[in-house]
Amino acid sequence: MDQWKVLLGSLNQSGVTDEDAENLPLLQPIWELFLRNSAYTGSPLFPIVVGVLSFFACLVPYSFLDYFGRDWDWVRRCKIQPDVTVTWKVTRQAIALTCWNQVLYVLPVSVAQCVWTPETSLPALAPGVIEFVWHHYAALVVMDAMFYAWHVVHHHNRFLYRHVHSVHHTYHTINCWVVQYLHPWELICVGLFGTVAPWVLRCHPLTTWSFMVFLNFLSIDEHCGYSFPLAPHNWIPFYGGALKHDMHHFKPLTNLQPYFIWFDHLFDNHQPADLKTRPTK
Repeated sequence: MDQWKVLLGSLNQSGVTDEDAENLPLLQPIWELFLRNSAYTGSPLFPIVVGVLSFFACLVPYSFLDYFGRDWDWVRRCKIQPDVTVTWKVTRQAIALTCWNQVLYVLPVSVAQCVWTPETSLPALAPGVIEFVWHHYAALVVMDAMFYAWHVVHHHNRFLYRHVHSVHHTYHTINCWVVQYLHPWELICVGLFGTVAPWVLRCHPLTTWSFMVFLNFLSIDEHCGYSFPLAPHNWIPFYGGALKHDMHHFKPLTNLQPYFIWFDHLFDNHQPADLKTRPTK
């Protein structure tokens, strides 16, 4: 109770009326933690730190299973291609390019953002739960549509595929580290699409930061090479996921939509994940 009194007092100081304070969003206690540390969370560097740290954090469990859990029965049952072994030799090139991209492109963008971008103005109230959930799904739909258009062009244009997108398709058998095995132009475009989507929807800062983590998880999951019972494609409506994207790396002109499935069905690009044997890198 005392904590809520302190919270109400801080909200009143922020210009929130007593009437608003009586109907605080359920996420308000979480948002208050960000407000108390606004010197850091309001920094233009904060979203980049969240994005980079969450990206590498999401890689850890899948990498652990690839390297140390490959002989576990339940892991083999969930592996899309159980006869393919992910080793250091297979992943080291992808790891090297991923780290190189972070240093050569993400780091300079971070410095530029700190210099030229003003601090984020943090609202006093957290988003409502329905708004929070809806904006995650809507932002994913927007991001998915933008990248689908980019993806189609870069598969059907010989020049763009050969000099840009073919880098990602070096791997016919995917693992979690392949997610950012990208040409710099593709890395920049993917980052831009993920940033623009919540901005178009005018999402709350908490939603925007959470969406970055959510998008990192989904992107890594669809490249992980596993189909777990609780994987996103088993509970997100109209979502393709790892099974669909694994088939895309085997047959590159199919399953062009990165996350959902409606455009692939509409334009006859959908390919069920029913083939068992695929070439390795």
